[in-house]
Amino acid sequence: METFKTIFDFSIIRDLRKVNGSTIAELSARSGVSTAVISKLERNQTRVELETLYRLGKVFGITPSELIKLSEHKTSQVADETNYESDGFAFRKVSFGNIKCMVGEAIAGKGVSRPDIHADEYEICWCLDGKVKITLPNEEHILEKGRSVQFDAVLKHTYEALSNCQILIIHVAKSNRF
Repeated sequence: METFKTIFDFSIIRDLRKVNGSTIAELSARSGVSTAVISKLERNQTRVELETLYRLGKVFGITPSELIKLSEHKTSQVADETNYESDGFAFRKVSFGNIKCMVGEAIAGKGVSRPDIHADEYEICWCLDGKVKITLPNEEHILEKGRSVQFDAVLKHTYEALSNCQILIIHVAKSNRF
């Protein structure tokens, strides 16, 4: 059988199937995609149709575009950090398509009252050292070393260093899945 030379490697379907503990027959039954097509995809011996990606992705809990991204031969992304300051907090930041990670440091008394404008994402703040107060519209959280909080980043929020502190902030894009 001919092996299709493309920039995509759909053997990832085998990996996803095995992680789920499924056989080809079980994946076929759950997705409605024939066992022959799944077997050929896993061996890169056929081209894939969008509907097939949709059906398989739905079983794995991912979108067709995420399945395509997983099948690209490129296996990793590399990014350099950027540095910026915001109202007395010094940040080091790395960004990828669906996530931004920032390590921030501030001395006691500094606060960020207008954090960066957010897209539709969740925000996680983990206090790595010291003490920080996070104020949301209807609640307030005081985090000490080792504590964290997650919230919808579109909510108005502020950070205040109650003592010299170091925090890790992660912005995770909200999923637009099924």
